[in-house]
Amino acid sequence: MQFVFNYLQSLSIMSKKKVLFISQEIVPYLTETPLGKIGRYLPQGIQERGKEIRTFMPRFGNINERRNQLHEVIRLSGMNLIINDNDHPLIIKVASIQSARMQVYFIDNEEYFSRKSTIRAKDKSFYADNDERMIFFARGVLETVKKLGWPPDVVHCHGWIAALVPLYLRTAYGQNPLYRDTKIITSYYDDDFPETLSPELYHKLALDTIAPSDLTYYKEPGFVNIMKASAHFSDGLVIGAEKINAEVKEFLSTTGKPILEHQNEEVYVDAISAFYDQFSDKN
Repeated sequence: MQFVFNYLQSLSIMSKKKVLFISQEIVPYLTETPLGKIGRYLPQGIQERGKEIRTFMPRFGNINERRNQLHEVIRLSGMNLIINDNDHPLIIKVASIQSARMQVYFIDNEEYFSRKSTIRAKDKSFYADNDERMIFFARGVLETVKKLGWPPDVVHCHGWIAALVPLYLRTAYGQNPLYRDTKIITSYYDDDFPETLSPELYHKLALDTIAPSDLTYYKEPGFVNIMKASAHFSDGLVIGAEKINAEVKEFLSTTGKPILEHQNEEVYVDAISAFYDQFSDKN
């Protein structure tokens, strides 16, 4: 009987859908915003509905490591990521939200994430290397999940700093067995920025063996174009805020991809969980 119980339990674990959350913000680690609240409560809700989750965000320098009890995961750290022909050490940290029985993994690097703010300096200027920070974050998450040996059925991206993940999953990482059957969902928020990312982003992405035909949107890498690109490489799209950039919203409606319209707080977890189920069966 014990053997049968263990066998059935193992089947139950194996059948759980795996959802990877890649978020720009999660409370309580940063000041509360609508995006940060979704980053915090959506993974918990999805886990409570029977799915297995992993959650990642950048380890911005204004996150209080002592108060939030972050610690380095030595077995996952130590890799170097090459960006624009330069080596950048990848450091992985983790913290637990005990009330949710949820761990959050943090992508860290001294050069990119030690400054005491998120995407702007104290004088409100947009960081000139935000393009490389996006690259490092996207590749850092995907490399770490490879080390974990955890094949996600669904990857759900939140916030523009995660907007390169769909590109990488469909190109440089697309033939990796871990990601070959992964479905990509991207949520869209009211997180516009008026600046343009470095014009060198196109060339830096090309160095990652991504074909020029896949990089059209990055020739003029402003907010609108990087979000259009994320939609192009995603399988499903979620309107995550009541109001999003009008040009992006118009583009989403032309993609032919399934779109989940904005949901109110009372029903959004159930709605998104059902939306995942449209994509999570591997084929």
